[in-house]
Amino acid sequence: MTEHLIVSDEDATRVITMRRPEKKNAITQDMYRAMSDAIDKAQDNPAIRCIIITGGSGVFTAGNDLEDFLKDGTSNADVPRASNAAKFLYSLAHNTKPIIAAVDGIAIGIGTTMLFHCDHVLASNTATFSTPFINLGLVPEGASSLLVPRAMGHQRAFAMLVMGRKFSADDAHAAGFVNVVVAPGHTEAEARKVAREICALPAEAVAISRKLLKLPPEDLTRRIDQEGHLFGERMRSKEAISAFKAFMERKKG
Repeated sequence: MTEHLIVSDEDATRVITMRRPEKKNAITQDMYRAMSDAIDKAQDNPAIRCIIITGGSGVFTAGNDLEDFLKDGTSNADVPRASNAAKFLYSLAHNTKPIIAAVDGIAIGIGTTMLFHCDHVLASNTATFSTPFINLGLVPEGASSLLVPRAMGHQRAFAMLVMGRKFSADDAHAAGFVNVVVAPGHTEAEARKVAREICALPAEAVAISRKLLKLPPEDLTRRIDQEGHLFGERMRSKEAISAFKAFMERKKG
């Protein structure tokens, strides 16, 4: 467990809460590992019927910690991406429990792409969704190049993943990857209501029906690996390293 992540079991629901407000819940390698463990350990626990992922009120997550990104991009290691991030993506791909996301505020990078692995997404009307991979000289990750066009069509996916366009909560709702838009500060409470509704349904029927709706995990992990290889190559590119350094300089300024 990490100080920046809280995992609690309430009734039949596991609540995973990112808690790093000073960094807008930017996800560290320890946080990736803890989230992955929380999801993995729920799989064989019949008492856990549903999972909620939230960042609390005001922010979901600013995505991957960019200092980690820059460290990976300039290292001489053979591993193209930090293994804990990949492990988290694999956990999402193999997860069999319904996942609800409660998004209040910004959801950047993997903060947006993880939502396409979820089954029900609630967003505050101040939420924004962006995947600025291109701006950093990178490519989509998390099987998003497979899941995002499937969820909302090629043109919207191109605008999000290639052009780096930011989506509002209303845009996301219209695109179909947000179920409900609620007032700020209410996403988590509404997510718990949805979890109770799901948990009241017959467990086996839910599991089988969910499996029928989802792509096979093998398809997801194959695309995660393909994206991960390209992502790792791009992180070491002059284009990406230059973009990261420029970004870090702007942050200092």
